[in-house]
Amino acid sequence: MKPEIIRTLDGSDTLYIPDLKENYHSINGAIQESVHVFINCGLNSLNKKEFKIFEIGFGTGLNVLLTFIEALKKDLSITYHSIEKFPLDYKLVSKLNYPEILGNKYNSLFNTIHSCKWNLEFELSESFLFKKIEADFNEYTFQTNYDLIYFDAFAPDVQPKMWSEKNFTKIKNALNPGGILTTYSSKSSVRKAIQSAGFKVEKLPGPPGKIEITRASVL
Repeated sequence: MKPEIIRTLDGSDTLYIPDLKENYHSINGAIQESVHVFINCGLNSLNKKEFKIFEIGFGTGLNVLLTFIEALKKDLSITYHSIEKFPLDYKLVSKLNYPEILGNKYNSLFNTIHSCKWNLEFELSESFLFKKIEADFNEYTFQTNYDLIYFDAFAPDVQPKMWSEKNFTKIKNALNPGGILTTYSSKSSVRKAIQSAGFKVEKLPGPPGKIEITRASVL
């Protein structure tokens, strides 16, 4: 399962796994997709200055980087935890062009995100606490509650167990009142599983190349 770097339509890189025939981000634009799904429809939909985020699928670290940049712009205080079962080789990740596109001043930050130790909380700034968790989310038990969930696992056809009602119920129980979940998937089976877990589900317009995405809130 050795990933290959490919260029997406917005000029940003992503990774492709030939064995799974799966990309880490949309081929229509990696940064474009993440900004739309997780920043605009997630982070920016919460009218708060201080909150906790849990990301399912650390992957390339792009969502962490984008969240940090947005938090810096809006003077937000964030605790960000991200889980990943299959950490990527740093030598490969370091070749991704996200800092080049978002600003070379973030190159050091991107390197820190990937080089800091797993399972230990790290201070990326005075207002941004970060922890990478190396574990299988299917077996994971939440240690605290969160305000926002980035659900960025591989597609349901590739990792069906990840998108189960059981996992969405676990997520719902870990969300604070008013908390939300946002994901790129718009499959009817995914929405059904989320609804069955007790969420209110919204269909939102998707990024280029995708008609819809899904956002869910605690009832």
